[in-house]
Amino acid sequence: MALETEGDLGVVERGEWSYARAVGVGPLRFGMAVSKVVEAAEVLGSAMVSDCRRQYAVFSQTWKVEVHRRGGAPSAPAVTAYVSQDAGLFGVACDAVQGPQVSYNGILLVGREMRELGNDMIAYAEAHDVQFRYTCDGHAGPDDPGILMRAQPVGEVLRSRPLFMVPRDGAWTEWDSLPSEED
Repeated sequence: MALETEGDLGVVERGEWSYARAVGVGPLRFGMAVSKVVEAAEVLGSAMVSDCRRQYAVFSQTWKVEVHRRGGAPSAPAVTAYVSQDAGLFGVACDAVQGPQVSYNGILLVGREMRELGNDMIAYAEAHDVQFRYTCDGHAGPDDPGILMRAQPVGEVLRSRPLFMVPRDGAWTEWDSLPSEED
């Protein structure tokens, strides 16, 4: 996948998706079967389904559903959904450049410069006397186990690419559920 440049940001009309912990994001609901994910993804564009590499024997067969926006030049998937045979939809990643915008308590999560997002999360936590958390990669994000903040290189900048998740079959936490494609 070619890196997109700073100039590519803002070219795409993102649209806004809602997030509900343990329920889903946008039209995608955790637990959906692959066919239902493909059907729901039609609001954004076309979907391609492929097998995920099986990283651990404890996990059932897993598929990756890449959703590309309609029209325009070929680009990275706007959304990548992960579906396991046993748990159904368990993860949804929103691309930093192409993905729909998702907010958490009024803070935009998709496509933000990681340092800026971290500063906003810390300021929000201090102002509202709530917690935030750091990822294993050292990025600040919401104190919500269903949101894993990931960094995506866009030109010379790391932009936010949140991964919305629930634990899948055989996993204790969302981090344990991380698909091999997201490592």
